Amino acid sequence: MHIGSTVRGQIRDDKTALDAVEAVLTAGTLSGAPKYRAMEIINELENNKRGIYGGAVGYLDFTGNLDTCIGIRLAYKKNGKVFVRSGAGIVADSIPEKEFQECINKAKAVVEAIKKAQQMAAYEEKENDDDTID
Repeated sequence: MHIGSTVRGQIRDDKTALDAVEAVLTAGTLSGAPKYRAMEIINELENNKRGIYGGAVGYLDFTGNLDTCIGIRLAYKKNGKVFVRSGAGIVADSIPEKEFQECINKAKAVVEAIKKAQQMAAYEEKENDDDTID
């Protein structure tokens, strides 16, 4: 279960909405605390860039309004490959095996959604082919 929050504010005249996004990413809920040191450790331990995972998905309109969400439980395609990433909240009393299984479960849910979408697309294509008159 995750919560949604609405944050409102006024940006200084010398800043933009994108400056605000840059100031808050990566979200502490995905990096850990203290954030600066946690990000250093992540950079030391992780072999690959996270890509959109943990970043922001959203829009910025012409009036400067910005609406985003954290990029988790998603898939993205790059250079012909589909990527699914996941993570778990590690705390002092975490059990590594259970945290690993949580990561697997989260990623598996996204993969299963992709499979279902592919099945539905194939079914619709077949239905459309069956309706074709020769």
